[in-house]
Amino acid sequence: MAVEYFIAKKYLRAKRKEGFISLITFLSVAGVILGVMALVVVIAVMSGAETEFRKRILGLEPHMLVMNYGGTFQDKEGMANRIRSIEGVAAVSPLLFGQAMIRTSRSFSGVMVRGVTPDTGAALIKDLTPDELTRALAKGEKKGDLPGIVLGKELANSIGVITGDTILLMTAKGIISPIGQIPSMKRFVVGGTFSSGMSEYDSMLAYVHLDQAQSLVRAPDRISALGIWLNDVFQVKPMAENHLGFIKYPFYIRDWMDINQSLFSALKLEKSAMFVILTLIILVAAFNIASALIMMVMEKTKDIAVLKAMGATHKTIRRIFIIKGMIIGVSGTIIGTVSGILVCYVLKKYEFIRLPEAYPFSTLPVQLEYADVALIAVSAIVICFLSTLYPSYKASRMDPVEAIRYG
Repeated sequence: MAVEYFIAKKYLRAKRKEGFISLITFLSVAGVILGVMALVVVIAVMSGAETEFRKRILGLEPHMLVMNYGGTFQDKEGMANRIRSIEGVAAVSPLLFGQAMIRTSRSFSGVMVRGVTPDTGAALIKDLTPDELTRALAKGEKKGDLPGIVLGKELANSIGVITGDTILLMTAKGIISPIGQIPSMKRFVVGGTFSSGMSEYDSMLAYVHLDQAQSLVRAPDRISALGIWLNDVFQVKPMAENHLGFIKYPFYIRDWMDINQSLFSALKLEKSAMFVILTLIILVAAFNIASALIMMVMEKTKDIAVLKAMGATHKTIRRIFIIKGMIIGVSGTIIGTVSGILVCYVLKKYEFIRLPEAYPFSTLPVQLEYADVALIAVSAIVICFLSTLYPSYKASRMDPVEAIRYG
């Protein structure tokens, strides 16, 4: 291999009359660099977007939900304690979901109400510790001993309330009177607001204490689900298969991957599509490599004939041109990968690219996953290697007698 490598390196140093071939070689390296760098940066941004969506969703949603087809839970405390004892489970908390109308002195709006128990240690709301949430939902002396409610920031802005204001919550679960059904109503004081960065949550979600939610729907022991939080969010499938087999019909389990499958499937599809599209840049560079090698074979016809006359085999000639092409491809891949990693580092550290308000992120999300970087580098090298096969094959099949006669 030392001889083939020596000759391949010598061919890379083009003479003056081979300047056009040298230009094509330079363009080939530049094409590989740009293609690999663009792939690294774009895939890192797509991975960052997926991670940001996951963080925002899991900032308000349990990792797993245990629900009942009939809507009722028997011995919910026993089930919660059994789940809580499983290794890998961080917290278990009962939840009550319901629809309601929220009314203030100035406006009226629909709202999704969640009844929660903040003292279970579960991370119910992003950026709010269980102690802070407990204080926000507790009854306050300044407002006539009214219970607290925590609203999404967009919801609070739309109905025109701030922390400390009083609101009226109404549900259809009321009482039957001689004049018809009277809705159930309860007054709350706004104990705080939250912002998840997801408009779907911030504009329609409200949290109250589980006891107050049960009182509002006139069902003292009712819950909608048991929320489960894990130490590792990606272990939801193994947890359900290996440790939660005792949860059987009429109970069933839903995890965050199933609930948000359409969103994350769309993100993965977009990531795959971008990978394929940007790989075409590397493919174009690979065609340049093949063109440079074909022109080099035509230019070095006499050299190839002399090498064959001296005893060089077909394999030796093939290796010379494969090594030359791979030097171009590998050098371009290395420079492009390093450049892409540096660009990602700068984008993540300085966050100078600001996004419009229409996006859920204020800056460009970047997350570099080394498995993706390795896949991009390997793919680029494989494409460059494939581009060397035809020119090297044509060079190896050259007849030395004809080449010397007409060279």
